[in-house]
Amino acid sequence: MSEQLLIESLERYFNDEMLPEEKAYFEQMRLENPELDHMVVSHKIFMDKMAQFAERKKLMTSLSSTHDHLLEKGSIAEDQKKISKGKIVQLWHRYKKTTAIAACIAGLTALIISGVISTFGTASRQTVELLSRDIEQLKKTQDYQYSQIKEATKLPEGAVVKSGGSAFLIDGKGLLLTNAHVLKGSSAVVANDQGQEFKTSIVYVDHVKDLAILKITDSDYQPFKTLPYDLKSTNVSLGADVFTLGYPRNDITYNKGYLSALSGFDGDTATVQISLLANPGNSGGPVFNKYGDIIGILSTREANAQGVTFAIKSQEIVQALQSWQEKDTSAVNVSALKSNHNLKGVNREQQLTALRQYVFNVKAYN
Repeated sequence: MSEQLLIESLERYFNDEMLPEEKAYFEQMRLENPELDHMVVSHKIFMDKMAQFAERKKLMTSLSSTHDHLLEKGSIAEDQKKISKGKIVQLWHRYKKTTAIAACIAGLTALIISGVISTFGTASRQTVELLSRDIEQLKKTQDYQYSQIKEATKLPEGAVVKSGGSAFLIDGKGLLLTNAHVLKGSSAVVANDQGQEFKTSIVYVDHVKDLAILKITDSDYQPFKTLPYDLKSTNVSLGADVFTLGYPRNDITYNKGYLSALSGFDGDTATVQISLLANPGNSGGPVFNKYGDIIGILSTREANAQGVTFAIKSQEIVQALQSWQEKDTSAVNVSALKSNHNLKGVNREQQLTALRQYVFNVKAYN
C-alpha cells in the first residue's frame, strides 16, 4: 500500500466512510500489524491537533474582525502615535499565539512524518528502554517524592535508594517476582497497596531472562493462604485484552491494553508486544488476561514510540522457576501456582479490588 493510499484510507476510516466489510478488514489489519496500528493512532492525534488549530485560528479571526469593527464605530480608541511607532511590536503581541500554534503544528507534522519513516524503516534504528524507576535521577525533579522514599521506616539507617519498580506474589508466604533490572541495589524493601513496608532478601536472580525473586523476611508480614490467580503457560491470542497493576508512582496504578504482537522487540520470542502506555516503575508488574490470570511480566518499552510495551512471557517465568527449583530446595513449586480461585466471570472493578493487595512497590537500595 502506497503512502498516499494509506493516508486516504486513514481519512476514510476516521470519517466513517468505509463500508462495513472494508472497515472490519482494516481493523483486522490493525490487530495483525502493530506498525499500522501506531500510524493510525499518530494520524488521529495529528488530525485532532489540526482541528484544534483551526478552531483557534477561527477565534482569532473573529476577535480581530470584532476589534476592527469597534474601532470603525468609535466604540474604542487607540493612541495613533503609539500605533505608528510600535506597530511591529503590537502585531507581534497580537499574533504571537497564532504563530506559536502554527509552529507547534509544523513541528508535530515533522514528528509524524519522521515517525512514519522510522516505523516502516529497519528495526535496528529503534531502541527499547527499561521500565524501572531510577531514584537517583528522579530525585532531581521530584524532591518531595524522594524525601518520602528516604523516610521509609523499613530502610536501614544511611541506605540510599537506587531504583524502583513493581513485584507480585508467586507464593502467599511472601515470595515476589520482579525484573532483575529493578534490583540495582544489594537489597530491597517492598510496600503493599496500603503503603505498609516489609523487609526482603534477594533469593534468586536470572539476568538472562531479566527475572528475580524476593522473599519477604519481615515479621509484620501476614501470609496469604492462597493466590487468586494462575500463572498461564499457554500462548495468548493476538488482540487479547490485557491489564496491569504497578507502581510508576507511590500509589498503585491500573492500565489496560491488548496484545499487539506475539513476539517482542526485533522478533524476540521470549517476550510479547502489548499496546499499552507504561512508565518507569511499571517494570516487574504483572500482566493479567481478562480473567485475572497472569500471562507475563512488564519489562521494557520502545523508546521511539508511545504505547509499545514489552512483557516477558509466562512460559519464561515457569522456566526460571523450574531452574531455581533445581538449585534450591526451598524454591516455590511451579505447580503451586495453579489456583482454583480465579476471577473468571468477575467484573473488572471487583478483579482490581481482589488483585491489588498482591502487587507490591519495590525500592532497591545499597
